[in-house]
Amino acid sequence: MRAPLGTFVHARSGDKGGDANLGLWVAHDGHEAYRARVAWLLDLVTPAFVRVLLPETRELEVEVFALPNLGGVNVVLHGLLGRGVAASTRFDPQAKGLGEWARSRYVEIPEALV
Repeated sequence: MRAPLGTFVHARSGDKGGDANLGLWVAHDGHEAYRARVAWLLDLVTPAFVRVLLPETRELEVEVFALPNLGGVNVVLHGLLGRGVAASTRFDPQAKGLGEWARSRYVEIPEALV
């Protein structure tokens, strides 16, 4: 089914100089599909996927670090903020809203996970 990534994926984001950091994870909320949700997220989030999910990253170096024991991934978006918060022309110069932007984007989610 097509639904927002944030249907069961949580996020936190922020700036690291000119880079943005995006954490995505599945809450361990007791849902029977927790492990399957984590496996889906770890398989889904690749640099190519991030570039489609967040079009403004299309030309950037994107690194994805799997954190299976935490149920998520950490994504580093190199250069998203240019030379840093004081020099950024983005509407979100500290990338604080980046996580919610990612969560709002529609993706294909297997119905068994919802």
